Amino acid sequence: MNDRSPFIPPDITARKNAGLSHGPDYTLPQPLSRYTPEDHATWATLFARQCALLPGRVCEAFLQGLERLHVPDDRVPDFATLNRTLERLTGWQIVAVPGLIPDDVFFDHLAERRFPVTWWLREPSQLDYLQEPDVFHDLFGHVPLLADPVFADFLQGYGEAGRVARAAGLLGQLARLYWYTVEFGLMQTPMGLRIYGAGIVSSRAESVFCLESPAPLRLAFDADRVLRTRYRIDAFQDTYFVVESFDALFAAMPDLTARCARAAALPELVPGVCIPGDQPVARSVNVSA
Repeated sequence: MNDRSPFIPPDITARKNAGLSHGPDYTLPQPLSRYTPEDHATWATLFARQCALLPGRVCEAFLQGLERLHVPDDRVPDFATLNRTLERLTGWQIVAVPGLIPDDVFFDHLAERRFPVTWWLREPSQLDYLQEPDVFHDLFGHVPLLADPVFADFLQGYGEAGRVARAAGLLGQLARLYWYTVEFGLMQTPMGLRIYGAGIVSSRAESVFCLESPAPLRLAFDADRVLRTRYRIDAFQDTYFVVESFDALFAAMPDLTARCARAAALPELVPGVCIPGDQPVARSVNVSA
């Protein structure tokens, strides 16, 4: 679901899933017995360093979700245990999947308030970068915000819109909304610019770059602008879009398919370049907790 050639799963996906099978919806029971002491140590390392970095950088809703869900800091979480709290809070649950899944299956899960989480964890040599999302990216990065009612409703609406956009051949445009919000979104708060996108939250380097580097554009969120803007997966983002609140995301949902169709009829925009009507947002410096 992005502006690149079809995804070819890396070798680690096949190795981690050897001997396992999944259902037609790509879900499988979380194979808890496969987590090694090394896996739990890797989770603890990733968790500790992000939790040391994120206060003063990440939005309050993320920190609240992490606390309300009691995400463990010393081991890969048990999905069933986490689901008992998450379902009570917002009606969502997480489901284990082997890795990236087809778009139609992904949208169906979101529309039914199920978030697919890759069950396996990266290896110690991959702490700073992994081509395919793993359980740390999917769970630590995404799931805490599912405890926020407005964000949770937005993500379900995105799944419902995905079903329609896929049938209309508009997935390219719709994927950009997910990329620039759910994965790489920023928020303007009374305390300053904050992160909420999971691709940033789970990345030590981009957590600093997105707020402090003078290189990227930071633009006020405009759904129509987002739907026309290409993105890249192989480097830090050249453009970040900044929302005032999660309500702004939810407000973009009505007529989203029509918005995608209008965007598809217009020239694509490259990231990192301003156009007339853009509203730049000042970068954050002197970040403090």
